[in-house]
Amino acid sequence: MALFHTSDLPLETSDSSDLPLQSSSWRLIPLLQASGRLQMAIDQWLLAQHQRGKHPPVLRFYTWASPTISLGYHQRRWPEFWEQLTWASQPVELVKRPSGGRAVLHHGDLTYMVVNSGLTGKRLDAYHQICEFLIQGWRSLGVELHYGSAGRGYIHNPNCFGTATGADLVLADGSKLIGSAQLRRGNVILQHGSIRLEPDAGLYTHVFGEAPPPFNLPMAQQGDALINIVVDALTHAAADCFGVELVEKPLSNQEWQEILALVNSNQNKSG
Repeated sequence: MALFHTSDLPLETSDSSDLPLQSSSWRLIPLLQASGRLQMAIDQWLLAQHQRGKHPPVLRFYTWASPTISLGYHQRRWPEFWEQLTWASQPVELVKRPSGGRAVLHHGDLTYMVVNSGLTGKRLDAYHQICEFLIQGWRSLGVELHYGSAGRGYIHNPNCFGTATGADLVLADGSKLIGSAQLRRGNVILQHGSIRLEPDAGLYTHVFGEAPPPFNLPMAQQGDALINIVVDALTHAAADCFGVELVEKPLSNQEWQEILALVNSNQNKSG
């Protein structure tokens, strides 16, 4: 696998040295589109920085530069043909998430990510504390969401969107809108999830070998317009639900270099 080069870095820069570390202020990283391996490294780096007390809690939203399958950290089995999968004459990237769960196909979706600490209760309680901003944000757009439920056999399905557990959010008709996953390191939690907006049924069938589950999002907007109104609604909901000020700060040049080094390190370890 080729190493990630600086020419691939997005252009956003900032000086983050004045970023407040108070729990009442969270960092909001602007919407970013990039490759899967870079997005996962950013999440991993932000988690490590918060663990070390060098970075406040953070919220960010991102999209994927090309069709990508992200595998759960502990996922050991997936179809062999995924290793050489292509779509529209381009390779489908296959990456490992730092969080658990099953395979997620990223195309026509929006991903959210939260790093925070100090949440109490069991794992599902933490999911629900974080997911409240998703429920509130979508409600402001006229969409009601509910937690899913899945039988014991869900774990045998390699596809995250093939079932909906109590950590997932579904529409009124039962179709899954948001699948989330977590990584815990002590009292620090990284939670991120995929929000289906405009899934490609053909690509889904190509990857999973079956028709996608029914999905009908009651929104008139499409493309960037849809992404922007969702990000705006969820950002406002997050500030309200978490009771914090969101301070928007792009990643600085120094931060990009540290993330780049992490990408290269991850790829060297994977061979």
